[in-house]
Amino acid sequence: MGFFEKIKAGLTRTKENIGHSFDQLFAGELNDDFYDELEETLILGDMGVDTTLKAVEELRSRVKAEKIRDMEGARACLRRVLVEMLQVGEPGLQLTTTPSVALFIGVNGVGKTTTIGKLAAKMKGDGKRVLMAAADTFRAAAADQLEIWSQRSGVDIVRQYEGADPAAVVFDALTAAKARKMDVVLIDTAGRLHNKQNLMNELNKISRVVDRELPGCDRETLLVLDATTGQNGLIQAKQFKEAAGITGIVLTKLDGSAKGGIVIAIAQELQVPVKYIGVGEGIDDLMPFEAEAFVEALI
Repeated sequence: MGFFEKIKAGLTRTKENIGHSFDQLFAGELNDDFYDELEETLILGDMGVDTTLKAVEELRSRVKAEKIRDMEGARACLRRVLVEMLQVGEPGLQLTTTPSVALFIGVNGVGKTTTIGKLAAKMKGDGKRVLMAAADTFRAAAADQLEIWSQRSGVDIVRQYEGADPAAVVFDALTAAKARKMDVVLIDTAGRLHNKQNLMNELNKISRVVDRELPGCDRETLLVLDATTGQNGLIQAKQFKEAAGITGIVLTKLDGSAKGGIVIAIAQELQVPVKYIGVGEGIDDLMPFEAEAFVEALI
């Protein structure tokens, strides 16, 4: 399946939840009742109140300015509005230096380790030399889980013992990456809900190691979120953004969510691009995010 087909399949639960409402909405008339019902439908889809109000206000304004009279025109206009709301920042991964670094952060249970494994497989398939760093030394078996993914995806891993200093693991990984001429290092970090200060301290320490060992390298800090948590995921994202300079979002388990509108809320409220989405269990079910295909599949 291509991106659009996978997205459409991945958004099945969201479509079942709000898709019928959209079809009913756009079968009606373009009046004040329509805009009120559209607000309700978008909020039900977990787009959030602020993002929904902004989108509906923009739609009203454009419908008036562009003298749109028919519902198909209004639907196409809404799609354009939502696509623009999703287009924040740079959508692709900026990892051009050798080596580059991608740091993965997020709470336990969101699919962080799985995401790293799937991305490693994708990058290796693109001809890149990839190294994993098991810097989540806090959770029992985290490194074991990452090692299973390293075997599945056929890439190298650097790990230490449980309870080791995460920054020391990163140092070892970067040393190995330089020696082996790796293209990219994917770093797994502890997913416990730190208090903000502990989180900042740990990430700053890792960041200093990267600065010292690979000065000027391309670096992505990717926050992994579980789509099924909806607005709670957005609250998590705000906390992590305050504690770390996030360059992108990876949204997992979108196929299990009935509230795919959270993608738009996250991009708009954080002004951070969604770079990848997970739409299934398979190793190839982590996909680069495409705003137009996503919105077309949703509405």
